[in-house]
Amino acid sequence: MTLAGKGVVITGAGAGIGRATALHLAAAGARVVVSDVAEDGGKATVEDIRAAGGTAEFVACDVSDEAGVDELIERSVAFLGGLDLAVNNAGIAHAPCDLHELAVQTWDGVMAVDLRGTFLCLRAELGVMQAAGHGSIVNMASNAGVKNAPGMAAYTAAKHGIVGLTKNAALQYARRGIRVNAVCPGTIATPGIASYPAEMQREWGDIIPMGRLGTPEEVARSVAFLLSAESSFLTGVELLVDGGLMYD
Repeated sequence: MTLAGKGVVITGAGAGIGRATALHLAAAGARVVVSDVAEDGGKATVEDIRAAGGTAEFVACDVSDEAGVDELIERSVAFLGGLDLAVNNAGIAHAPCDLHELAVQTWDGVMAVDLRGTFLCLRAELGVMQAAGHGSIVNMASNAGVKNAPGMAAYTAAKHGIVGLTKNAALQYARRGIRVNAVCPGTIATPGIASYPAEMQREWGDIIPMGRLGTPEEVARSVAFLLSAESSFLTGVELLVDGGLMYD
């Protein structure tokens, strides 16, 4: 699979799945704009891409901020000379709790980053891609966006929203040369998951049919497939990358 010469912007690329995706796409030949609210992580991703001989630039962005997102896409187009691909990966979760105990502030925060952020990025990207007549976008959802994450009402609702937004955009823009798909990871061995006790991580792996957690690199390869011409007849897809958990 090659993405040689393609220009891509990736949000939330300072760590975890976003970082792995940025590195993988760069290794496949893409020129990458790395974005994250955490500048140190984002700049470290750029440094690693450049050290491997790739082309990358960092743009700080809070995806919940409309003006910030518009600036991100404008700067991406300027750096890349256009926009072929996009990965809307930035997102946050929240601690599990019963719905009646979920703070409004927590709900608003998750919705602002996960759902509003995806919408703002998608809207700006589609405007650029429509003018060019081509493009491929991947939105990062979750298996919680297909079924449920117990005790995580805001996260579940936001990820369901991302899946719905993906399908809506996919159908609206299918005849305009733009594909829009969603990747739905399960429990992935990211730095966030690594912060939990080892025994808890083993228990999470044990309930997955494949008997282990996924890796950020496995998700990155799925993203690359959906972005590439290898998936040229796929749009509106919700691709589960969860070791079979949703089918168990």
